[in-house]
Parts: sequence; structure tokens; C-alpha cells
Amino acid sequence: EARRQRRLLLLVVCVALLLDNMLYMVIVPIIPDYIAAMRGGGHAAGPSAPAGGNESGSGGGNRSLLPARYPAAAGGNEDVQIGVLFASKAMLQLLVNPLSGTLIDRVGYEAPLLAGLAVMFLSTATFAFAQNYATLFAARSLQGLGSAFADTAGIALIADRYAEEPARSRALGTALACISFGSLAAPPFGGVLYEFAGQRVPFLVLACVCLLDGVLLLALAPPWASGARANMPVGTPIHRLMVDPYIAVVAGALATCNIPLAFLEPTIANWMKESMGASEWEVGLTWLPAFFPHVLGVYVTVRLAAAYPHLQWFYGALGMAIIGASSCLVPACRNFGQVIIPLCGICFGIALVDTALLPTLAFLVDVRHVSVYGSVYAIADISYCVAYALGPIVAGQIVHTMGFAQLNLGMGLANVLYAPVLLLLKNVCQMKPSHSERNILLEEGPKGLYDTIKMEERKG
Repeated sequence: EARRQRRLLLLVVCVALLLDNMLYMVIVPIIPDYIAAMRGGGHAAGPSAPAGGNESGSGGGNRSLLPARYPAAAGGNEDVQIGVLFASKAMLQLLVNPLSGTLIDRVGYEAPLLAGLAVMFLSTATFAFAQNYATLFAARSLQGLGSAFADTAGIALIADRYAEEPARSRALGTALACISFGSLAAPPFGGVLYEFAGQRVPFLVLACVCLLDGVLLLALAPPWASGARANMPVGTPIHRLMVDPYIAVVAGALATCNIPLAFLEPTIANWMKESMGASEWEVGLTWLPAFFPHVLGVYVTVRLAAAYPHLQWFYGALGMAIIGASSCLVPACRNFGQVIIPLCGICFGIALVDTALLPTLAFLVDVRHVSVYGSVYAIADISYCVAYALGPIVAGQIVHTMGFAQLNLGMGLANVLYAPVLLLLKNVCQMKPSHSERNILLEEGPKGLYDTIKMEERKG
């Protein structure tokens, strides 16, 4: 029964991460046409424009009925506003994460996860009925608030329930695969439903799934029924974890390896159109093939970590080297087929780094601090948010002033130079799991209520 509940909780967390990343990316093909309709200027040129004019409310959904409440953009102002809209989620998430990590350590994992799902549901419903830019911005920022709780609590819950390797790496790898699938499947999902069913349908579908996921969490682990939390130790404060040199090395690697993905997403479409005359469908399918090498990278890393757990640092360093080389190859591509190859390399490398280093964060907490994981995964989330908050705003400016090739060469060089830094984790990764606080308690036998609870969980 304990194993079954653990697997169902993993399913709940994976669905939450899938939804969060789908909502993050589902607006990619929608938002330019969405904002153009709000501005009163009709629809963006392309296949999303309705065939029968914009007076009828039937057929193409409600898009043509959006009122003109958004002022006309002058010059490149619209691009700036779209960039700010995309970055607002990561910015608020970046600000809230230190607080959410501390709160999760104090109250447990289930209640913050449920609160995050509730906020994400509200954000998704707000997207569905937004009729002006301010409402879109509020919905996007609200999603960042929900993600700060749902993502951090979900990953920490997995690390807590899957305490032993290689089960922990497999569970976290499954979560990472769901994140990848959500990010890559969301643009075609949103574009098709927006075109054929209307503006609200993509968001309403995601809102319904979010609601069902919250109900399943309530059925499995009601927050008010979690009495064991009061008997668990107090987690290490987040500011002390931040100054731990090993955790800082991992956090820096997570931020650096995600910069190419975060900076290419808002810039590669225009570069493909200008440099190779790419069509709309080619731009739309740019990232989709990268899902498969990402899943392959997760699978390979999980298998290697099970066989050689002391080499986690090496898998991360290898992934960063692959990311660096792939980033440098992007500007040399001359057609759609060539672009797919380095993008697949980037996603494969990110899978190696994330799958190797996320379990390493939990291991570092086990061997150097207290085995409570909210704050340490809040630090991981901060690392991701640094990349994705800067990407939509900074990347375009770098391309404008220095060029697309220089952007990629800089990102590639940063990853290649950071890879040797992971050598600092070599000695830590060679520590035996029995050195952890959790297993020392279990080896010495239960001395109190908390130890007895942990012993029963271990047996289950």
C-alpha cells in the first residue's frame, strides 16, 4: 500500500509539472495573434486568421469578439511587451522561491503542492477569459506564484518519498521527462485548439486537468491528515544552503546549462526566417524532435547512475560539454534539418545535467545537512528561473547589438568553461549513502518517534 501511494503521488507531481510547463509554453503560438486582436488590429498574418472575416462568433471560436482594449504598438514595442509577458512568470517565481522553500520545510510538502495547484488553476482560468494585456500579465505572474509552490514542493516530495538510490534518480528522471514533454508538446497543442476550437479551449482543458490533479492529491494525502510533520526535524535554513559551496556549484550548473534553451526559444524563430527563409511549420516544429533525445538522456543517465553512482558529477560535466559544443554549432546551420541536430544535442545535454544533479542536491542535503528538501529544491528552481527570466528580455537585445552567432558562441563557451567546476563534487559523490543523517538513524535503531516513523517508512 505504501508503494502504491508513493507511485500515485509521483503521478500527481508529474501531472503538476506537466501542466506548469504546458501553460508556460502553450501561449507561444497564441500570444501574438491574441494581443493583435486585443489591440483591435485583427489577427496576425498566417494560418490563424479566420477565413470569413472577423464579424462572426461561430466557427473559429471567440477570438474575433475580443474588444480593442490594447493600445496600438509603435515600432518594436510589441516585441518588448511580449518579452516582458513571457518573463513575468519566472521573475515572480524567482522572488517567491526563497519564501516557498522555507514554508515547505516548516509545513511539509502536501499542503504547498495543493496550494500551488489551486493557484495554477486560477491562473489558467484567468488566461481563458483575459480580454486585455493587464489581465494576461496578471495571469502569467499568478502562474509564477503557483509554480514556486507546486514545482518546489513536488520535486521535494519525490526526493523525500524515494529516499534510496537508484529509485530516487528514476523518479526524478520521470518528472524531468514530463517537464520536457509539457514544454515541447504545448505549442502544437495550443495552436491547434486555438485555431479550431477558440481562444478559451486550450486553457480550459488545462484548468480541468489541474483541478482533477488537485482532487487526486486530496484523496491520496490530505494535508490536514499529515501528523508526522510535527515529529520531523527542522530543515536547514535556505540562506545556509545557499552558501554551501557544493550546493552553489550544482545551482550554478543548473542555471548555466539552461541558458541556451532559455535564450534560443525567443530568438531562433526570427533567425531561421531571416537566415534560411524557414516556413511557419518549420519554425513551429523546431523544438519538437528534441523531445526524444531529452528522454534518451534521462534514461541513459538513470541507468548509468544506478551502475556507477559515484560518477554523477561526470555525467553533469559531460552534459555541459555537449551543450557547449551544440550551442556553437547552431549559427553554422543553413537549413531546417541541420538546425534540428544541435538543438537535439542541447536537450540531450540538459537531460544529462538535470538528471544527474537534481538527485545530487538531495544527496548533499542528506550528507551535509538535515534530510528536509524544500529549501534545496527552491534553490534549484531559482537557478532555472534566473535563466528563463533573463532569456525573453536579454536574448533579443544581445542579438540586436552583437549578433545571433555571438550569442550562441558565448553560451557555448560558458557551458564548456563551467564543466570542469563540477570536479569539485567528485569527493562528495564518492561518499557512501550510509553517511547520510537518515541512514545513520536507521542503522543505530529508533531512538524516538521521528526515528520510528522513518523506520516504518523504510520497511514499507
